Amino acid sequence: MTQHTNEYGLPIGFPVPDFKPKVADYAERVRTSFARQGIMGLIGAELGTVEPGFVEISLPWRKDLTQQHGYFHAGITSTIVDSAGGYAGYTLFPGNASVVTVEFKINLVAPAKGEVMIARGRVVRPGRNLTICTGEVFVATGGEETLCAMMQQTLMCLHDTPDNAA
Repeated sequence: MTQHTNEYGLPIGFPVPDFKPKVADYAERVRTSFARQGIMGLIGAELGTVEPGFVEISLPWRKDLTQQHGYFHAGITSTIVDSAGGYAGYTLFPGNASVVTVEFKINLVAPAKGEVMIARGRVVRPGRNLTICTGEVFVATGGEETLCAMMQQTLMCLHDTPDNAA
């Protein structure tokens, strides 16, 4: 099990089992696919850590990403945690496969008010066709993180469907 830590060495989230990726270039595959996602570029999301079964995406606060009270909008929160979980699962998929989300549920547990939003996706249980992931979203101000959302997700592995540009 791998316990991820923040920049101050404090544990974050749940430990991730030591998964073995099916392809050596899993991180490059994730980075290439992420770069093709128009929505991530549109909102200014940045791909951070990519490890087997774990992906982190961050998003600096901007006024045009907020709801009426100045918090990150729930749609933005959902967007980055869906991608974080999806790419966490994709790190474990075969080389000739791609990923789609089948279902996810999100709980908004605190206002998403902060300088940066950080979504961390983790694989809970990989499967041949369906993979179960969890995601946590934090907002950070001055380096201090506050949990604002939690997600449960089901992914489908699209076998024999390479993740190529549309």
